[in-house]
Amino acid sequence: MKRVALFVFLFYNLHANESGSLLFHGNCVTCHYELQDKSAPSMLHVRERYLQAFPKKEDFVAYMSTWVLHPNEEGSIMQDAIKKYELMPQLAFEKEVLEEITSYIYETDFKKNNKNNSY
Repeated sequence: MKRVALFVFLFYNLHANESGSLLFHGNCVTCHYELQDKSAPSMLHVRERYLQAFPKKEDFVAYMSTWVLHPNEEGSIMQDAIKKYELMPQLAFEKEVLEEITSYIYETDFKKNNKNNSY
């Protein structure tokens, strides 16, 4: 029974992480490159700033997903990015999808993932 529970747990976590990765790479990298600031701050910089403000995963995911659902200057923790790139547009994502994406961002070390890539 313990093996079945462990398998289900591992399968669910792997699937959730894969789904978050697909959602992130299919949508967010249009503006947010992983390592380079171009048309928006890199995810490396966004993740670092959010981790400083919200080290606990549940707080990180809750704040970022809520803010991306309804971007506003007053609630932004990246005022410098708004000045440089303007306010992020409102996107048509469900809150649950944003939570999946932000969970992926929290769990992903973009530097480690891109050791040999320069984008």
